[in-house]
Amino acid sequence: MAYEHDHDQHGGTSHEHTRRHPLGEAPRHAHDHDHMDFGEMAGLLEQEAELFSPLYAEAAAWLREQRPGPGLLVDAGSGPGVVSCLLADAFPAARVVAVDSVDSLLERAYARAGRLGVADRFGTLRADLAEGLGGVEHPADLLWASRSLHHVGDQGAALAGFAGALAPGGVLALLEGGLPPRYLPRDFGVGRPGLQSRIDVVHDERFEGMRAGLPGAVAETEDWPALMAAAGLRHTASRTFLVDLPAPLSDEGRAFVVTALTRLRDTLADGLDPDDLATLGRLLDPRDEASVHHRPDVFVLTAHTVHVAVKPE
Repeated sequence: MAYEHDHDQHGGTSHEHTRRHPLGEAPRHAHDHDHMDFGEMAGLLEQEAELFSPLYAEAAAWLREQRPGPGLLVDAGSGPGVVSCLLADAFPAARVVAVDSVDSLLERAYARAGRLGVADRFGTLRADLAEGLGGVEHPADLLWASRSLHHVGDQGAALAGFAGALAPGGVLALLEGGLPPRYLPRDFGVGRPGLQSRIDVVHDERFEGMRAGLPGAVAETEDWPALMAAAGLRHTASRTFLVDLPAPLSDEGRAFVVTALTRLRDTLADGLDPDDLATLGRLLDPRDEASVHHRPDVFVLTAHTVHVAVKPE
């Protein structure tokens, strides 16, 4: 995703075991209220997470220093499970539970775990993060939540739920914040310079509207360490990880930029200047030599921040 940052209870070994232990009748899709169908976005979610895997691997290596040898690792808001499986690889002794509200994403996560050979210690749980993680039968030693918290109306209450799901001494790793992505120079020779900065403004306004429209929305200053402390956790560190894929971009990177810009055009169209929409149209037209399909100056540069806090013993 360009900006957004998307069922066995205890890392069981069979998908059928998972399906026999559903978590109540949670909503089929936890994000209908913000008009984002994460099930339909599965391809984009996978595409981005796979391209950004070096960032997640670096973050996982850092987390091994913060919480070596966790027994149970929970990915809260796992989406299609790319990072869940990466964490399973980074913590080979851990049982991993991927938690999401969308069945189709959890199916993808479990299938990925099977392809990667970690299904014997990988489970999934369908749950709405706004309703807590009570379906995880045992306290987590490490809980990873990547760009999922900001889709919950009451983020403080959700953080309290995360804290309640941790074992004493357990670690919460919260990925929120960082820097918006850049794909092109400020002036790339088409349209008015500064396109992506103007997209940022429209995106931020849309994001604020999304937040305000969430059920039980509570306005919070995005001081994540303070919010973690208010949930009873002891903040220990924050670190920012860079995605720096310079030009000339790989075919995979170029395909991601096409997907990301297409989604921005489609979701922000009513807020963008007509001239900027026309510029995006040229950038996305494979017949146009000035498009991102062909131009040599396309890159990917962004940063994600991970905040770590510990539950007191």
